[in-house]
Amino acid sequence: MSASTRRITILGATGSIGASTLDVIERHPERFSVTALAAHRQWPVLLEQIARFRPAYAALLDVRAARELAEAVRREGLPTQILAGPEGLVEVATHPAADTVVAGIVGSAGLAPTLAAARAGKRILLANKETLVLAGSVFMSAVRQSGATLLPIDSEHNAIFQCLPAAREAHGATRGVRRILLTASGGPFRTTPANELADVTPEQACAHPRWRMGRKISVDSATMMNKGLETIEAHWLFGLAPDAIEVLIHPESIVHSMVEYDDGSVLAQLGNPDMRTPIAHALAWPERVSAGVAALDLAQIGALTFQAPDRERFPCLALARAALAAGGTAPATLNAANEIAVAAFLERGISFLDIAGVCADALAALPARAVGTLDDALEADRASRALARELVSRHALSA
Repeated sequence: MSASTRRITILGATGSIGASTLDVIERHPERFSVTALAAHRQWPVLLEQIARFRPAYAALLDVRAARELAEAVRREGLPTQILAGPEGLVEVATHPAADTVVAGIVGSAGLAPTLAAARAGKRILLANKETLVLAGSVFMSAVRQSGATLLPIDSEHNAIFQCLPAAREAHGATRGVRRILLTASGGPFRTTPANELADVTPEQACAHPRWRMGRKISVDSATMMNKGLETIEAHWLFGLAPDAIEVLIHPESIVHSMVEYDDGSVLAQLGNPDMRTPIAHALAWPERVSAGVAALDLAQIGALTFQAPDRERFPCLALARAALAAGGTAPATLNAANEIAVAAFLERGISFLDIAGVCADALAALPARAVGTLDDALEADRASRALARELVSRHALSA
């Protein structure tokens, strides 16, 4: 291993982000090595990755699964040290043997290790949205104080990063920037009349017109809550005012986002929809490496279309903007209420339109409070989940 090799820890190794990251790493063994892998509980998958990449450390949030993994590692004669629980995730996220941390653990479980990596001054490739939605002020303060390098790997935010001026660290992310445009596919109900949405089924909501995703993120795409939460993330990542962040529907999903400048220029990042592109960009930044992604053939695509989102059809966009304007714990309240409401919809407990209703009621019932610590954000998350469960029951009874 050369001195210039980046040593990578992957939080969320068994998920889609982790799999894509490992694919890129495997293509460039001279540039990247795996120091640690971490996940929630899928120890058989993690065992396969350990055998393949031979990391020095691996961690599982689930303690019982970690014991199973440790026993399997001993049986296989693998040299990897196994860590367990929240402390194990924090340990691999801050270990001095790694310089880069890929933050791909889904949900609030990823908050503590990602924040710890920021405080340790790591190079962080961020995919965990809860880090910014729940605790944006705390996390960004830690990044600034430690001198950590923050590189977004969600496709939209990575596209914006690529389109912003290279000197933004010295001169500020917003210098000369008029606005950013987050593109959205529009999901399965892009052209569905609003008065027909009350009766849509979970199957319809999960039938994305362009690709297959997990059920929860598919519903978030259908409500466009995903773009609302991405608006909150973009505010923290790029230091832009809420009114300088807009959402634009782009069904082809080729333009991943755009930046408009004061002189009228608009820079866009285009590419085939494949997470390996933003991951490869961030792993090698400021250089470029092959991601294994097919070349974009614009002649074959033929045309790219754009339209403004229908605010009546997608009320979750307005709810996210309201939460961002309120600040403090409001985004955490919105995120938690949405998770509970989406789960209830997928179980056929409430209607599709009730998702926005539960979120709106939660925001109205829980006034925003300041977020000064990670515990403040986690407490807001817990309180919102408890309230959202009550609200789901009320909506279900009135259905």
